[in-house]
Amino acid sequence: MSAETLPAQRATLLQRFSTLCTAIVQRYLPDPFLFAAILTFVVFLIAMPVTQQSPLQMVDAFAGSFWNLLKFSMQMALVVVTGHAMASAPVFRKGLSYLAMTAKTPRHAIYIVTLVSALACWINWGFGLVVGAIFARELAARVKGVDYRLLIASAYTGFLFWHAGLSGSVPLALASGSNIESVTAGALTEGISTSETLFSAMNLVILAAMLIVIPLLNRAMHPAPQAVVTIDPALLNESTNEAKQNSATTPAEKLENSRWVNRLLAIIGFTYIFSYFANNGFALNLNIVNFIFLFTAILLHGTPKRLLAAIAEGTRNTTGILLQFPFYAGIMGMMVAKGPEGVSLAGAVSDWFVSISNSFTFPIFTFLSAGIVNFFVPSGGGQWAVQAPIMMPAGAELGVPAAKTAMAIAWGDAWTNMIQPFWALPALSIAGLSAKDIMGFCIVALLASGVLISLGLLIF
Repeated sequence: MSAETLPAQRATLLQRFSTLCTAIVQRYLPDPFLFAAILTFVVFLIAMPVTQQSPLQMVDAFAGSFWNLLKFSMQMALVVVTGHAMASAPVFRKGLSYLAMTAKTPRHAIYIVTLVSALACWINWGFGLVVGAIFARELAARVKGVDYRLLIASAYTGFLFWHAGLSGSVPLALASGSNIESVTAGALTEGISTSETLFSAMNLVILAAMLIVIPLLNRAMHPAPQAVVTIDPALLNESTNEAKQNSATTPAEKLENSRWVNRLLAIIGFTYIFSYFANNGFALNLNIVNFIFLFTAILLHGTPKRLLAAIAEGTRNTTGILLQFPFYAGIMGMMVAKGPEGVSLAGAVSDWFVSISNSFTFPIFTFLSAGIVNFFVPSGGGQWAVQAPIMMPAGAELGVPAAKTAMAIAWGDAWTNMIQPFWALPALSIAGLSAKDIMGFCIVALLASGVLISLGLLIF
């Protein structure tokens, strides 16, 4: 990447602030793996006095949970690999190129990628992460003078819409009613419909405000021309070259270059996809998203040889996920490990916020506590399991509606993802950037979204 030399232009206050945040992050934010290592040390040291556990007990909690995210890690790695394979297909690239051509200016490109990513993440967070990052790359290749860092950061801000969308862990867990009495420590005995959570007036108003403000905010953050950091389009296209098709001479080579292999596999795959949606409705999850990505890639690449080349390239982008996710699983283990008095560090954080709350401030403090816990338990389902037994009974005692308490947890979990590299890893892998390249811009989105969400929780 390089800074583009263009005529000087006076920067706005927002541009100067985002530039300052970016400079601070570039200087002080470590690599995401080091970030995970530092979190490990912090939780290890704080949890011992809070929970009255010994160093050996904390080591056991860390190691005992270290492999708990193996299934999820594989799913996330496949999000990157299958998403890359699908996006590198010639037909898909042409479609993205056509959509990218609608962006006429750098600011317009930032606005469009934010909007597309937000809507995609609202539908399904895994789908949104991949589509947003891929579309941002295409815009970078097509729109001259657009800041590549802000493009990827804007795509990632769409992740704010995850928990308030159709794949939100908390509202879906509530709607299912599965084990609800145990999870909420008796505060609920039956599930809560999504009409009271996802489609409540409060949630819809917050979503609408965010959908208006965040794209405009990202657009306004675009650096002045002399401070723009661009990327050579050739570098973006380098990873999407098709595998060379040499003349097939042996039966094995003919099979590798046969379109019928891919077509028959695609028939099987899409038969299941259509059957799945016919039987389950529009119920997206990581497995079906990856299934769609993979079999779309199989169909669009045409031959096994081209598909394998695309998969090989995508696999190179999974390093961060494979290395870091086990450490976060270990951190989560230390956060939820209970001492002799039944106290965990995650529980202690939640209890403290409950202790300073009343019926009016409780939703805000629930939101803030969820944002803090999310740093150390960056899993929607995991966080719900940690906080629901504490916050749901406390909310019921204060007279706060259960749906509102649950959505405060959900929004808090989504909120601090803006400065937690865990969920950014797939997008960063696709983009070829590091966390410090985008987190400065994400800080501004964090502050703005925090105000909007807090107002929504207070007003309704």
